[in-house]
Amino acid sequence: MGATFSLGRLAGIRIGVHWSVLVIFVLIAVGLAAGRLPDTHPDRPAWLYAVVGVATAVVFLLSLLVHELSHAIVARRNGVGSDDITLWLLGGAARLKSEAPSPAAELRIAGIGPLVSLALGVVFALLTVLFGQVYGSGLWVEALAWLAAINVLLAVFNALPAAPLDGGRLLRALVWWRTGSRLRATEVATTAGRVLGWLLIAAGVYLAFAGAAVDGLWLMLIGWFMIAMATAEGGQAKMRELLGSVPVRRAMTPDPTTVPAATTIREFLSGPPWVYRHSAFPVVDAAGRPTGLISVNRAGQVPVSERDRTTVAAVMVSLDDLPTAHPDDRLIDLLPSVDTSAARRALVLSEDRLVGIVTQCDISRVINWLTSASSMDGNRVQPSG
Repeated sequence: MGATFSLGRLAGIRIGVHWSVLVIFVLIAVGLAAGRLPDTHPDRPAWLYAVVGVATAVVFLLSLLVHELSHAIVARRNGVGSDDITLWLLGGAARLKSEAPSPAAELRIAGIGPLVSLALGVVFALLTVLFGQVYGSGLWVEALAWLAAINVLLAVFNALPAAPLDGGRLLRALVWWRTGSRLRATEVATTAGRVLGWLLIAAGVYLAFAGAAVDGLWLMLIGWFMIAMATAEGGQAKMRELLGSVPVRRAMTPDPTTVPAATTIREFLSGPPWVYRHSAFPVVDAAGRPTGLISVNRAGQVPVSERDRTTVAAVMVSLDDLPTAHPDDRLIDLLPSVDTSAARRALVLSEDRLVGIVTQCDISRVINWLTSASSMDGNRVQPSG
């Protein structure tokens, strides 16, 4: 789930928001302002209901962000980097760069999320009691009570042993520890996720026919989401097993054509050797060190009148914003970074020198070859470095 826009960085992690967050935001704000708040505290100004509803929705989204941040921070402490966090319609997702190194690490990374949500629920409950004793019942106390309940509900729901929920990760860690097979553990967790998804859809259909159409539709939506995500997770696990220990050097294009950083945009777009050959090229400085990546599309956005005095260095994607790897790194560990990078490419470096480039097409070619070879031999094929 890609982010529609970015909110910046927090603890070194990119925070993004998908447009669908607006849906859940509006539903919460309107549901509170037009439903729960007037029902429990009637005869208040409409603008006050709206203010409390919007503020509560904002705090709820911040609660989701704290939940996902906890995953990313604990993952980092267990040797697993995190690229970004994206909030969207049904919560959020922390994108990790690689797999947990052990069942114990998986347990810690997965378990922290529900614990944080539960802790937030307890904090909001205590605030509800405190403010209730000091100020009596009121709209803000009602909002705190709702936040306490929703965070506890979020913790309980996420602890269910089914992928892609945190509980599915906990189940995966347990099966991984008992069997020693990461793939087997993922299969168990994703199967549980699909079963739970179908149960939620069935419950949603029942509620819809029983007269609770809105609640039923929500359950069906969540069930569909769980089935889709569990299926995708299972496919990714099989791909990880297929790639195994395949090194980056097996997929990269070695010694790619480079563009000097001082090249003007007009020279880049019109002169050999890069015209019509590729859609993007690594950029190097005068000493031959990589500094970034320039694409034909990015260069083409420079106005024609400015192309003679604008260099590729001025409009390229800098090296700091590109995924990089060593030729002997595992290809599977590079895949998430390539998928989420705007450039859809990674530069391969050895001792700070450019030795290759990897694109999504390169990775797909390796996967297709391994799949074909595996189906022909009846065994998993793993080229090694």
